[in-house]
Amino acid sequence: QVQLVQSGGGLVQAGGSLKLSCAASTRTFSSYAMGWFRQAPGEEREFVSAIRWRGNSTYYADSVKGRFTLSGDAAGNTVYLQMNSVKPEDTAVYYCAARARFDVVNAAAILRLRYEYDYWGQGTQVTVSS
Repeated sequence: QVQLVQSGGGLVQAGGSLKLSCAASTRTFSSYAMGWFRQAPGEEREFVSAIRWRGNSTYYADSVKGRFTLSGDAAGNTVYLQMNSVKPEDTAVYYCAARARFDVVNAAAILRLRYEYDYWGQGTQVTVSS
């Protein structure tokens, strides 16, 4: 099966920047969409951002809009999350995910849901100090 390999986590001061990356283990893998979720201790895994490769449409949670930018390659096997102006509340384990299925009717809504993704990365810790 396809595995998603993440890198780029670490410790950063509030107001600073950090860039996460996620790549499929198979170069020929192509997804309909890829996204980022995060989970803080004691909290549910929540949506952060996603990209629908067809048209390169991006979607963001209100909490990160204007601060985080998602990008990737057109092949649909690599995605990045550029995190700017980070806040202590951004501290969490960040997970990337990929949806292989192409039967999405309303991508803006579907891609915010955890169970709509088929593959998940191992997660990487992001800690923002105040």
